[in-house]
Amino acid sequence: MRQILHIDMDAFYASVEELDDPSLRGLPVVVGGKSKRSVVAAASYAARPFGVRSAMPMGEALRRCPQAIVVPPRMARYAEISARVFAVFHRFTPLVEGLSLDEAFLDVTGSGSLFGDGATIARKIKDMIRGELGLIASAGVASCKFAAKIASDLEKPDGLVVIPEGTLREFLAPLPIERMWGIGPRAAERLRPAGLTTFRDLAETSLDHLETLLGRAGALHVQTLARGVDDRPVVPGREAVSVGAEETFEEDLVDRRAMELRLLDLAGRVAKRLHKAGLEATGVTLKVKYADFSLKSRSTTLPAPIADTTGIFNAAKAMLDRAPKGRVRLLGISAGTLTPADGAATGTLSLFRDETPEKRRRLEEVVLKVGDRFGGLGLTRASLLEGDEPTRGRPTRR
Repeated sequence: MRQILHIDMDAFYASVEELDDPSLRGLPVVVGGKSKRSVVAAASYAARPFGVRSAMPMGEALRRCPQAIVVPPRMARYAEISARVFAVFHRFTPLVEGLSLDEAFLDVTGSGSLFGDGATIARKIKDMIRGELGLIASAGVASCKFAAKIASDLEKPDGLVVIPEGTLREFLAPLPIERMWGIGPRAAERLRPAGLTTFRDLAETSLDHLETLLGRAGALHVQTLARGVDDRPVVPGREAVSVGAEETFEEDLVDRRAMELRLLDLAGRVAKRLHKAGLEATGVTLKVKYADFSLKSRSTTLPAPIADTTGIFNAAKAMLDRAPKGRVRLLGISAGTLTPADGAATGTLSLFRDETPEKRRRLEEVVLKVGDRFGGLGLTRASLLEGDEPTRGRPTRR
Protein backbone atom coordinates (compact mmCIF):
# COMPACT_ATOMS: atom_id res chain seq x y z
CA MET A 1 0.00 0.00 0.00
CA ARG A 2 1.21 3.50 -0.78
CA GLN A 3 2.16 5.68 2.18
CA ILE A 4 1.34 9.31 1.40
CA LEU A 5 1.86 12.14 3.87
CA HIS A 6 0.38 15.61 3.74
CA ILE A 7 2.28 18.01 6.01
CA ASP A 8 0.71 21.41 6.68
CA MET A 9 2.37 24.08 8.80
CA ASP A 10 -0.04 25.51 11.36
CA ALA A 11 -0.84 29.23 10.87
CA PHE A 12 2.52 29.45 9.11
CA TYR A 13 2.94 33.19 8.45
CA ALA A 14 1.59 34.14 11.87
CA SER A 15 3.72 31.46 13.54
CA VAL A 16 6.89 32.81 11.88
CA GLU A 17 6.02 36.29 13.16
CA GLU A 18 5.62 34.88 16.68
CA LEU A 19 8.89 32.99 16.30
CA ASP A 20 10.76 36.19 15.42
CA ASP A 21 8.93 38.30 18.02
CA PRO A 22 8.06 36.13 21.06
CA SER A 23 6.06 39.01 22.58
CA LEU A 24 3.34 38.19 20.01
CA ARG A 25 2.79 34.66 21.29
CA GLY A 26 -0.70 34.03 22.56
CA LEU A 27 -2.00 37.28 21.07
CA PRO A 28 -4.44 37.65 18.15
CA VAL A 29 -1.95 38.19 15.32
CA VAL A 30 -3.21 38.92 11.81
CA VAL A 31 -0.77 38.98 8.89
CA GLY A 32 -1.75 41.33 6.09
CA GLY A 33 -1.95 44.94 5.03
CA LYS A 34 -3.44 47.50 7.41
CA SER A 35 -5.76 48.88 4.74
CA LYS A 36 -9.35 47.81 5.28
CA ARG A 37 -9.44 46.82 1.62
CA SER A 38 -6.59 44.34 1.97
CA VAL A 39 -6.99 40.65 2.71
CA VAL A 40 -5.89 38.56 5.70
CA ALA A 41 -2.94 36.39 4.66
CA ALA A 42 -2.87 34.43 7.94
CA ALA A 43 -4.33 34.54 11.44
CA SER A 44 -2.88 33.10 14.63
CA TYR A 45 -4.91 30.57 16.57
CA ALA A 46 -5.54 33.22 19.22
CA ALA A 47 -7.38 35.29 16.57
CA ARG A 48 -9.51 32.45 15.26
CA PRO A 49 -12.04 32.25 18.12
CA PHE A 50 -13.15 35.73 16.98
CA GLY A 51 -13.94 34.32 13.54
CA VAL A 52 -10.85 35.72 11.83
CA ARG A 53 -9.69 33.58 8.92
CA SER A 54 -7.27 33.84 6.02
CA ALA A 55 -8.65 35.38 2.80
CA MET A 56 -11.07 37.49 4.88
CA PRO A 57 -11.18 41.24 4.15
CA MET A 58 -9.05 43.05 6.70
CA GLY A 59 -11.91 45.42 7.52
CA GLU A 60 -14.12 42.51 8.55
CA ALA A 61 -11.29 40.91 10.54
CA LEU A 62 -10.76 44.12 12.54
CA ARG A 63 -14.50 44.46 13.17
CA ARG A 64 -14.56 40.95 14.59
CA CYS A 65 -11.34 41.39 16.55
CA PRO A 66 -10.55 45.09 17.16
CA GLN A 67 -7.63 44.19 19.41
CA ALA A 68 -5.90 42.22 16.65
CA ILE A 69 -2.22 43.00 16.04
CA VAL A 70 -1.78 43.52 12.29
CA VAL A 71 1.68 42.56 11.00
CA PRO A 72 2.74 43.20 7.39
CA PRO A 73 3.75 40.09 5.43
CA ARG A 74 7.46 39.31 5.01
CA MET A 75 7.46 36.88 2.12
CA ALA A 76 11.23 36.63 1.87
CA ARG A 77 11.39 35.52 5.51
CA TYR A 78 8.57 32.99 5.02
CA ALA A 79 10.36 31.60 1.96
CA GLU A 80 13.56 31.26 3.99
CA ILE A 81 11.82 29.28 6.73
CA SER A 82 9.90 27.25 4.13
CA ALA A 83 13.17 26.14 2.56
CA ARG A 84 14.31 24.81 5.93
CA VAL A 85 11.02 22.97 6.40
CA PHE A 86 11.32 21.36 2.97
CA ALA A 87 14.90 20.38 3.79
CA VAL A 88 13.47 18.31 6.66
CA PHE A 89 11.04 16.63 4.25
CA HIS A 90 13.88 15.68 1.91
CA ARG A 91 15.70 13.84 4.69
CA PHE A 92 13.05 11.13 4.40
CA THR A 93 12.18 11.00 0.69
CA PRO A 94 13.02 12.69 -2.62
CA LEU A 95 9.34 12.49 -3.54
CA VAL A 96 8.19 15.85 -2.15
CA GLU A 97 5.50 17.85 -3.94
CA GLY A 98 5.19 21.38 -2.62
CA LEU A 99 1.72 22.91 -2.82
CA SER A 100 2.74 26.23 -1.29
CA LEU A 101 5.33 27.58 1.15
CA ASP A 102 3.64 25.83 4.05
CA GLU A 103 2.35 22.48 2.81
CA ALA A 104 3.49 19.49 0.79
CA PHE A 105 2.76 15.90 -0.15
CA LEU A 106 5.42 13.26 0.56
CA ASP A 107 5.47 9.73 -0.83
CA VAL A 108 7.32 7.69 1.80
CA THR A 109 6.34 4.27 0.46
CA GLY A 110 9.97 3.41 -0.27
CA SER A 111 11.31 4.87 2.96
CA GLY A 112 9.91 2.28 5.36
CA SER A 113 13.01 0.12 5.66
CA LEU A 114 15.06 3.14 6.80
CA PHE A 115 12.62 5.20 8.83
CA GLY A 116 9.51 3.15 9.64
CA ASP A 117 5.93 3.38 8.45
CA GLY A 118 4.10 6.53 7.41
CA ALA A 119 2.88 7.36 10.90
CA THR A 120 6.39 7.00 12.35
CA ILE A 121 7.89 9.22 9.66
CA ALA A 122 5.18 11.84 10.16
CA ARG A 123 5.94 11.98 13.89
CA LYS A 124 9.67 12.33 13.23
CA ILE A 125 9.06 15.18 10.78
CA LYS A 126 6.78 16.98 13.23
CA ASP A 127 9.34 16.56 16.01
CA MET A 128 12.20 17.84 13.84
CA ILE A 129 10.24 20.90 12.72
CA ARG A 130 9.37 21.69 16.32
CA GLY A 131 12.87 21.01 17.68
CA GLU A 132 14.92 22.67 14.93
CA LEU A 133 12.63 25.50 13.84
CA GLY A 134 10.33 26.08 16.79
CA LEU A 135 7.24 25.68 14.61
CA ILE A 136 4.23 23.36 14.66
CA ALA A 137 2.98 21.18 11.80
CA SER A 138 -0.03 18.93 11.33
CA ALA A 139 0.14 15.71 9.33
CA GLY A 140 -2.18 13.30 7.59
CA VAL A 141 -1.20 9.77 6.57
CA ALA A 142 -3.17 7.76 4.02
CA SER A 143 -2.88 5.65 0.90
CA CYS A 144 -3.71 8.57 -1.42
CA LYS A 145 -3.13 12.31 -1.65
CA PHE A 146 -6.77 13.32 -1.33
CA ALA A 147 -7.32 11.48 1.94
CA ALA A 148 -3.96 12.53 3.40
CA LYS A 149 -4.82 16.19 2.86
CA ILE A 150 -8.20 15.81 4.52
CA ALA A 151 -6.63 13.95 7.45
CA SER A 152 -4.03 16.65 8.10
CA ASP A 153 -6.78 19.22 8.61
CA LEU A 154 -8.93 17.30 11.07
CA GLU A 155 -7.05 17.83 14.35
CA LYS A 156 -5.26 21.16 13.89
CA PRO A 157 -3.12 22.51 15.42
CA ASP A 158 -0.35 19.95 16.01
CA GLY A 159 -2.47 17.11 14.66
CA LEU A 160 -1.53 13.67 13.36
CA VAL A 161 -4.32 11.64 11.78
CA VAL A 162 -3.60 8.22 10.27
CA ILE A 163 -6.09 6.41 8.06
CA PRO A 164 -5.34 2.68 8.51
CA GLU A 165 -5.12 0.38 5.50
CA GLY A 166 -8.49 -0.91 4.36
CA THR A 167 -10.53 1.75 6.20
CA LEU A 168 -10.38 4.65 3.73
CA ARG A 169 -13.95 4.57 2.44
CA GLU A 170 -15.30 4.04 5.95
CA PHE A 171 -13.22 6.99 7.16
CA LEU A 172 -14.49 9.29 4.43
CA ALA A 173 -18.16 8.31 4.56
CA PRO A 174 -19.43 10.58 7.42
CA LEU A 175 -17.45 13.68 6.41
CA PRO A 176 -19.47 16.72 5.26
CA ILE A 177 -19.39 17.48 1.56
CA GLU A 178 -17.64 20.81 2.15
CA ARG A 179 -14.39 18.91 2.79
CA MET A 180 -14.42 17.61 -0.78
CA TRP A 181 -12.01 19.13 -3.30
CA GLY A 182 -14.10 20.91 -5.90
CA ILE A 183 -17.15 21.55 -3.73
CA GLY A 184 -17.36 25.19 -2.81
CA PRO A 185 -20.24 27.14 -1.28
CA ARG A 186 -22.21 27.33 -4.54
CA ALA A 187 -21.95 23.61 -5.24
CA ALA A 188 -22.91 22.84 -1.63
CA GLU A 189 -26.01 25.02 -2.04
CA ARG A 190 -27.10 22.75 -4.88
CA LEU A 191 -26.18 19.46 -3.22
CA ARG A 192 -27.58 19.89 0.28
CA PRO A 193 -31.20 20.61 -0.75
CA ALA A 194 -30.96 17.44 -2.85
CA GLY A 195 -30.17 15.44 0.30
CA LEU A 196 -26.47 15.03 -0.46
CA THR A 197 -24.68 16.12 2.71
CA THR A 198 -21.88 13.58 3.30
CA PHE A 199 -19.23 11.72 1.35
CA ARG A 200 -21.35 8.59 1.74
CA ASP A 201 -24.19 10.34 -0.09
CA LEU A 202 -21.88 11.35 -2.93
CA ALA A 203 -20.46 7.84 -3.20
CA GLU A 204 -23.82 6.05 -3.21
CA THR A 205 -26.06 8.30 -5.26
CA SER A 206 -26.44 7.67 -8.99
CA LEU A 207 -23.98 9.38 -11.28
CA ASP A 208 -26.90 10.62 -13.40
CA HIS A 209 -28.37 12.41 -10.40
CA LEU A 210 -25.03 14.03 -9.59
CA GLU A 211 -24.68 15.13 -13.22
CA THR A 212 -27.88 17.16 -13.00
CA LEU A 213 -26.34 19.09 -10.12
CA LEU A 214 -22.65 19.35 -11.02
CA GLY A 215 -22.33 18.43 -14.68
CA ARG A 216 -20.63 15.33 -16.06
CA ALA A 217 -17.02 16.15 -15.20
CA GLY A 218 -17.83 17.50 -11.73
CA ALA A 219 -20.03 14.54 -10.87
CA LEU A 220 -17.42 12.00 -11.90
CA HIS A 221 -14.72 13.88 -9.99
CA VAL A 222 -16.49 14.09 -6.63
CA GLN A 223 -17.94 10.58 -6.76
CA THR A 224 -14.57 9.02 -7.54
CA LEU A 225 -12.93 10.81 -4.63
CA ALA A 226 -15.85 10.12 -2.27
CA ARG A 227 -15.25 6.41 -2.94
CA GLY A 228 -11.61 6.80 -1.93
CA VAL A 229 -10.15 6.42 -5.42
CA ASP A 230 -7.17 8.70 -6.08
CA ASP A 231 -4.19 7.28 -7.96
CA ARG A 232 -2.39 10.57 -8.58
CA PRO A 233 1.33 10.31 -7.91
CA VAL A 234 3.36 12.70 -5.77
CA VAL A 235 5.19 14.91 -8.28
CA PRO A 236 8.49 16.24 -6.89
CA GLY A 237 10.22 19.49 -7.71
CA ARG A 238 7.44 21.99 -7.16
CA GLU A 239 8.77 23.86 -4.14
CA ALA A 240 9.69 27.08 -5.91
CA VAL A 241 6.77 28.03 -8.15
CA SER A 242 6.98 31.80 -8.30
CA VAL A 243 8.15 34.90 -6.46
CA GLY A 244 5.78 37.84 -6.37
CA ALA A 245 4.41 40.98 -4.76
CA GLU A 246 1.09 42.77 -4.93
CA GLU A 247 -0.70 45.86 -3.58
CA THR A 248 -4.31 46.69 -2.82
CA PHE A 249 -5.04 50.43 -2.90
CA GLU A 250 -7.13 52.54 -0.54
CA GLU A 251 -8.38 54.43 -3.60
CA ASP A 252 -8.74 52.95 -7.07
CA LEU A 253 -6.04 53.91 -9.54
CA VAL A 254 -7.27 55.54 -12.74
CA ASP A 255 -4.17 57.31 -14.01
CA ARG A 256 -1.70 55.34 -16.13
CA ARG A 257 1.30 57.12 -14.60
CA ALA A 258 0.16 56.16 -11.11
CA MET A 259 -0.17 52.53 -12.21
CA GLU A 260 3.32 52.52 -13.67
CA LEU A 261 4.78 53.95 -10.47
CA ARG A 262 3.22 51.16 -8.45
CA LEU A 263 4.42 48.56 -10.98
CA LEU A 264 7.94 49.94 -10.67
CA ASP A 265 7.80 49.58 -6.90
CA LEU A 266 6.42 46.04 -7.20
CA ALA A 267 9.11 45.11 -9.72
CA GLY A 268 11.75 46.29 -7.26
CA ARG A 269 10.34 44.15 -4.48
CA VAL A 270 10.18 41.07 -6.73
CA ALA A 271 13.76 41.70 -7.87
CA LYS A 272 14.91 41.94 -4.27
CA ARG A 273 13.23 38.65 -3.38
CA LEU A 274 14.74 36.93 -6.43
CA HIS A 275 18.18 38.25 -5.56
CA LYS A 276 17.99 37.10 -1.93
CA ALA A 277 16.81 33.66 -3.06
CA GLY A 278 19.59 33.41 -5.69
CA LEU A 279 17.06 32.96 -8.51
CA GLU A 280 16.30 34.31 -11.97
CA ALA A 281 13.02 34.09 -13.92
CA THR A 282 12.04 33.69 -17.55
CA GLY A 283 8.32 34.12 -16.90
CA VAL A 284 6.53 37.22 -15.63
CA THR A 285 2.82 37.50 -14.81
CA LEU A 286 0.81 40.67 -14.24
CA LYS A 287 -2.31 40.54 -12.05
CA VAL A 288 -4.93 43.32 -12.21
CA LYS A 289 -8.06 43.51 -10.05
CA TYR A 290 -10.61 46.15 -10.99
CA ALA A 291 -13.09 48.20 -8.96
CA ASP A 292 -15.86 45.69 -9.77
CA PHE A 293 -13.62 42.90 -8.32
CA SER A 294 -13.08 41.30 -11.73
CA LEU A 295 -9.59 39.86 -12.07
CA LYS A 296 -7.41 39.71 -15.17
CA SER A 297 -3.91 38.34 -15.63
CA ARG A 298 -1.39 38.50 -18.43
CA SER A 299 1.79 36.41 -18.74
CA THR A 300 4.89 36.55 -20.89
CA THR A 301 7.93 34.35 -21.48
CA LEU A 302 11.24 36.16 -21.79
CA PRO A 303 14.08 35.21 -24.15
CA ALA A 304 16.59 35.13 -21.26
CA PRO A 305 16.39 34.92 -17.44
CA ILE A 306 16.15 38.18 -15.51
CA ALA A 307 16.20 39.21 -11.86
CA ASP A 308 16.46 43.00 -12.07
CA THR A 309 13.91 45.74 -11.44
CA THR A 310 14.09 47.28 -14.91
CA GLY A 311 13.62 44.00 -16.76
CA ILE A 312 10.67 42.95 -14.60
CA PHE A 313 9.10 46.41 -14.80
CA ASN A 314 9.41 46.57 -18.60
CA ALA A 315 7.71 43.20 -18.95
CA ALA A 316 4.90 44.19 -16.58
CA LYS A 317 4.37 47.56 -18.27
CA ALA A 318 4.05 45.88 -21.68
CA MET A 319 1.44 43.50 -20.28
CA LEU A 320 -0.46 46.41 -18.73
CA ASP A 321 -0.91 47.70 -22.28
CA ARG A 322 -2.73 44.45 -23.09
CA ALA A 323 -4.97 44.50 -20.02
CA PRO A 324 -8.48 46.00 -20.10
CA LYS A 325 -8.80 49.64 -19.11
CA GLY A 326 -10.64 50.57 -15.95
CA ARG A 327 -10.37 51.61 -12.32
CA VAL A 328 -7.75 49.41 -10.64
CA ARG A 329 -7.91 48.35 -6.98
CA LEU A 330 -5.00 45.86 -7.00
CA LEU A 331 -1.82 45.27 -8.98
CA GLY A 332 0.51 42.31 -8.67
CA ILE A 333 3.64 40.97 -10.36
CA SER A 334 4.99 37.44 -10.07
CA ALA A 335 8.13 35.93 -11.57
CA GLY A 336 8.04 32.26 -12.53
CA THR A 337 9.96 29.54 -14.36
CA LEU A 338 12.73 30.02 -11.83
CA THR A 339 16.34 28.93 -12.24
CA PRO A 340 19.50 29.49 -10.14
CA ALA A 341 21.08 32.86 -10.83
CA ASP A 342 24.45 33.55 -12.46
CA GLY A 343 24.59 31.77 -15.80
CA ALA A 344 28.35 32.15 -15.93
CA ALA A 345 28.67 29.96 -12.86
CA THR A 346 26.79 27.17 -14.61
CA GLY A 347 28.85 27.40 -17.77
CA THR A 348 26.43 29.51 -19.85
CA LEU A 349 28.74 31.64 -22.00
CA SER A 350 28.37 33.63 -25.21
CA LEU A 351 30.93 34.99 -27.68
CA PHE A 352 28.80 38.12 -28.12
CA ARG A 353 27.57 38.78 -24.60
CA ASP A 354 24.82 41.35 -24.09
CA GLU A 355 26.24 43.69 -21.45
CA THR A 356 22.87 45.34 -20.66
CA PRO A 357 21.46 42.56 -18.42
CA GLU A 358 24.83 42.27 -16.69
CA LYS A 359 24.89 46.01 -15.97
CA ARG A 360 21.36 45.81 -14.61
CA ARG A 361 22.34 42.90 -12.37
CA ARG A 362 25.33 44.80 -10.97
CA LEU A 363 23.17 47.88 -10.40
CA GLU A 364 20.60 45.76 -8.59
CA GLU A 365 23.30 44.36 -6.31
CA VAL A 366 24.53 47.86 -5.45
CA VAL A 367 21.01 49.06 -4.61
CA LEU A 368 20.35 46.04 -2.40
CA LYS A 369 23.69 46.31 -0.60
CA VAL A 370 23.08 49.98 0.18
CA GLY A 371 19.56 49.19 1.36
CA ASP A 372 20.80 46.40 3.62
CA ARG A 373 23.53 48.61 5.08
CA PHE A 374 21.16 51.45 5.93
CA GLY A 375 18.22 49.37 7.12
CA GLY A 376 16.23 49.58 3.91
CA LEU A 377 16.58 53.39 3.73
CA GLY A 378 19.21 53.40 1.01
CA LEU A 379 18.78 54.09 -2.69
CA THR A 380 15.43 54.42 -4.41
CA ARG A 381 14.32 55.50 -7.86
CA ALA A 382 13.54 59.17 -8.34
CA SER A 383 10.19 58.40 -9.95
CA LEU A 384 9.04 56.66 -6.76
CA LEU A 385 9.60 59.89 -4.81
CA GLU A 386 6.89 61.71 -6.75
CA GLY A 387 4.24 62.79 -4.30
CA ASP A 388 1.84 64.75 -6.47
CA GLU A 389 -0.05 61.85 -7.97
CA PRO A 390 -3.69 62.47 -6.97
CA THR A 391 -4.79 58.95 -7.76
CA ARG A 392 -1.92 56.92 -6.34
CA GLY A 393 -3.71 55.78 -3.22
CA ARG A 394 -2.01 54.29 -0.20
CA PRO A 395 -0.96 50.73 -0.92
CA THR A 396 -1.32 47.59 1.12
CA ARG A 397 1.71 45.44 0.37
CA ARG A 398 2.35 41.73 0.11
